[in-house]
Amino acid sequence: MKTFYWSFLLMLLPSMAYTQNTEKENEFTMSMQIRPRAEYRNGALTPRDEGVAPTSFINNRARLSMDYKRSDLELKMSAQHVGVWGQDPQIEKNGRFMLNEAWAKMNFGEGFFAQLGRQSLIYDDERILGGLDWNVAGRYHDALKLGYANKNNEVHLILAFNQNNDNRTSGGTYYDSSTGQPYKNMQTVWYHYKADNVPFGASLLFMNLGLETGDKAMDDSHTRYLQTMGTYLTYKNSNWNLDGAFYYQMGKNKAADKVSALMGSIQAAYAFDQTWGAVASFDYLSGDKGNGGKYKAFDPLYGTHHKFYGAMDYFYASTFANGYAPGLMDVRIGGRFRASSKVDMELNYHYFSTAVKVQDLKKYLGSEVDYQINWSIMKDVKLSAGYSFIRGTKTMDAVKTGNHKSWQDWGWLSLNINPKILFVKW
Repeated sequence: MKTFYWSFLLMLLPSMAYTQNTEKENEFTMSMQIRPRAEYRNGALTPRDEGVAPTSFINNRARLSMDYKRSDLELKMSAQHVGVWGQDPQIEKNGRFMLNEAWAKMNFGEGFFAQLGRQSLIYDDERILGGLDWNVAGRYHDALKLGYANKNNEVHLILAFNQNNDNRTSGGTYYDSSTGQPYKNMQTVWYHYKADNVPFGASLLFMNLGLETGDKAMDDSHTRYLQTMGTYLTYKNSNWNLDGAFYYQMGKNKAADKVSALMGSIQAAYAFDQTWGAVASFDYLSGDKGNGGKYKAFDPLYGTHHKFYGAMDYFYASTFANGYAPGLMDVRIGGRFRASSKVDMELNYHYFSTAVKVQDLKKYLGSEVDYQINWSIMKDVKLSAGYSFIRGTKTMDAVKTGNHKSWQDWGWLSLNINPKILFVKW
């Protein structure tokens, strides 16, 4: 048996040497992430009523990622287990370990590439398409991405078609989005321009979403198409970081309403030095009064909403109540302080209002204060903590439920351990 083993290896040596000489440089990377986060919720996501007790839990992400790369090919596979401490029994027979990423990228030269499979779609500042890394599971799409890039220009075409299973032989292609992706099909074009002599960048986005409606039992499907288009502009020098975005929506939503909605944002951040910084921003997302011929509430779709509209996730990360879609105006003022190379913190104040009036109530929804501190304990290990509170109004009660007289706050503590455990070149 040993003789056969060594003979087989000797037979392989010429082919191995040939591969080493003809293939371009190969890289293999493996990384791990353990990210537990303890939360105290006393009115997060949705305001609480008077007398409702707070809740606490610890969620966790355990992720293993592998990436293979050479000049013309890259493959990534990432698997994760997410949940709450205590959710699974000690003796677990049906685990929830699943692939969150599984894609291949082929580079054809001259800047052209194709990437297909389960992947995150992260564009611009993540207002429309974001990775949602704050969420314990993240956000991923099953898609084909075709692209081209050179020094100043980059363009992507993203195509997706979703189905619940492959055991149908006839009867149409009804798609139940409640058990899968929130859309049946998607076609997106994204273009980015980066200037040479000034720190300026501009992006254009056009997205066509096919949203499924109909009756599964009757094999009756109707696909409504919603279009989102807009631009994102940036200017950044040594002290200033300016950006703005404008998007418009048209077409039809799942309820077959004709849509005419818009959103706009502008942000200015200034770094006084390496220690202190300040930021101010304004966001507007149009709302619907419920009495017009067109639906005017803007849907920010698959963005990272936690990043923009307050850390307590009252808006777009969670839904409005009682059928309201009042939109949002958000004025933010914040500051950043870097105590050392390992410790930084930030404090933000949000002034929330509806974009349209709700009944005979004022537009003012309430004010939120968010604080966060980050400490790099050691290489690949970061400890973060945050605390937020919000003071609402009667308008908040109407569109989000709860009691604005009740104290609403939220606190969390997270440890992110994310080392690269293997890196090989050959």
